[in-house]
Amino acid sequence: MKHLLIVYHSQTGHTEAMAAAVHQGATSDDIDGTETRLLRAFEAHADDLLWADAILIGTPENFGYMSGAIKDFLDRTYYPVEGQIDNIPYGLFVSAGNDGSGAVSSIRRIANGYPFREVHEPIIAKGELTDDDLARCKELGATLAAGLELGIF
Repeated sequence: MKHLLIVYHSQTGHTEAMAAAVHQGATSDDIDGTETRLLRAFEAHADDLLWADAILIGTPENFGYMSGAIKDFLDRTYYPVEGQIDNIPYGLFVSAGNDGSGAVSSIRRIANGYPFREVHEPIIAKGELTDDDLARCKELGATLAAGLELGIF
């Protein structure tokens, strides 16, 4: 059994809706070889990251950056997992009021240090969420979970 960790932060509910869609895709009936955990950033710990074979990170764009809660998760887990993980596949989903690029670039910079390996283009939902945004999130979850199950990632 492979393990997929979904960590997110949400204030307005947009990123939470995106995380729910990601989780729905990852736990599809078509996928039975991947176990998935969905956790808010402040609830996730180093043990969750050590458990994971891949991670999906969801954040709102705050002042052109990732949320403080996601930054806190990454700060809290870096040293406890240092040297114990290598090249973990990851993907991002961002609820953006602007273009989302600052949140994506800041997470990418930190992800290089873990090291994580980006395996999917970030999903960036600009402004109000649409059905298309949520469908892309669902596809992201399914892609990562199926990729783990099939040994692609």
